Amino acid sequence: MAEQMILEEAKVTTDNYEVVHSKSKLFYPEYERKTDLKHQTHYCPGCGHGVTHKLIAEALEDLKVQDQTILVSPVGCSVFAYYYFDVGNVQVAHGRAPAAATGLKRACPDKIVIAYQGDGDLAAIGTAEIVHAANRGEKIAVFFVNNAIYGMTGGQMAPTTLVGQRSTTSPWGRRPINEGFPLHMCELLASLEAPVYIERVALSDNKNIMKARRAIRKALELQRDGAGFTFVEILSPCPTIWGKDPVDARKWVAEKMIPNFPLNVFRDRKIEVPNNNIPPRKTIAELVEGERKAGGDESVPHRHHRFSNLGIKVAGFGGQGVLLLGQLLAEMGMREGLEVSWLPSYGPEMRSGSAHCHVRLSKQRVGSPLVSRPDILIAMNEFSLRKFAAQVPPDGTILYARERLPEDFVAPLAQVICVPAAEIADKIGSPKVANIVIMGALLEETECLSSATAMKVLEAKVKNPTLLELDRKALDAGRVYIDHTVAVGAVTQADGFAQ
Repeated sequence: MAEQMILEEAKVTTDNYEVVHSKSKLFYPEYERKTDLKHQTHYCPGCGHGVTHKLIAEALEDLKVQDQTILVSPVGCSVFAYYYFDVGNVQVAHGRAPAAATGLKRACPDKIVIAYQGDGDLAAIGTAEIVHAANRGEKIAVFFVNNAIYGMTGGQMAPTTLVGQRSTTSPWGRRPINEGFPLHMCELLASLEAPVYIERVALSDNKNIMKARRAIRKALELQRDGAGFTFVEILSPCPTIWGKDPVDARKWVAEKMIPNFPLNVFRDRKIEVPNNNIPPRKTIAELVEGERKAGGDESVPHRHHRFSNLGIKVAGFGGQGVLLLGQLLAEMGMREGLEVSWLPSYGPEMRSGSAHCHVRLSKQRVGSPLVSRPDILIAMNEFSLRKFAAQVPPDGTILYARERLPEDFVAPLAQVICVPAAEIADKIGSPKVANIVIMGALLEETECLSSATAMKVLEAKVKNPTLLELDRKALDAGRVYIDHTVAVGAVTQADGFAQ
């Protein structure tokens, strides 16, 4: 069987030449998945995965890119591909191979990145990932093994199961009126603008296997040359689940699958994706400095930030401006040359539902946007105070948007400052600016960012002159309140409350 070619080495001698079949150097000498039978893969006799593996390995070996290759293996019968291919390997969740491959290729643009997927993996749970990766023209090679069935999990109907084909979940055969028609992924992706190469091949006989070999090689060559998204669909036998011997399974590919999934080159052209909006590879600080020089904007201050990495959590109810406050802080940090991130979290309610966001301000690249131990907690209501106060470390700060703490609240070791933001906002003339009051208090207390920067951001965001003036007053009011609070000592530690 063709799949055995990746397992064994055999020689056939004729009068004129010697034919050598050997395992590609792209495969490990032994497969460590099991303690015994380390020369065997786990695939069934007659399975198309073995042939496909060999064709990919041969192409990578011929192109001399073994050390440059990252294989993203899926959930499915080929889930253990990382035990066989001696290349960079990443195992991903069901259907997520194109998403992971996108990240790998963008992080390592000089690598050959392969997404290897089955029909259930790619065309069912992974439909969104493959469509959007193709639509973006991600420079990855996707090999789609289509055997029209869920093989690993017991033979359920797949998105590509043929009309009339029986499975464990379609015992009367696939009926379009009930289960819909099979998906044709090559045709679907060929309707998009960005892909450069799309072909469907089959493992039905030696002639078609050679065509599959050429298609796989071409897809990898195009990626090596930086052309763009390439996709090869491979019609493959599944003798065990189909209940056929290997020879009959290949006949079934030729007689049943090919008429329903015609072999064809659906796309083979160079696509010129617009390239006029690529950001320069500069740090945020360099970009800010460039903008300052280009526009003569001296109002953006040169600042020496005393922190290296500051985590802020802003929490409250929907409608209190919680997420907006986080966005404003992130943009302020970016304008001051910091690396920033903003991560919102909220429920389905537009108003009154719980909401919070994570903000990171850092001098280094942000590794994770999640703030689990905030240096600063802004709690806009009692619920958020009780929920998140314990996360703040002893050297952290809590800004609570009320005049005093709840009487039964046990104050943490962190510094707690109460700011009656709503009352201050009402006196200014609008309850909408309570979040800006608390932002002014934050800036005055921590000096993490500049008030001048805050006003520049507000001027860019707020187009209503009346509301902008209210925001300016709110920002100043928050700062003045902190000055007064510090002067009278209205700050609490674990043994007291704000006055």
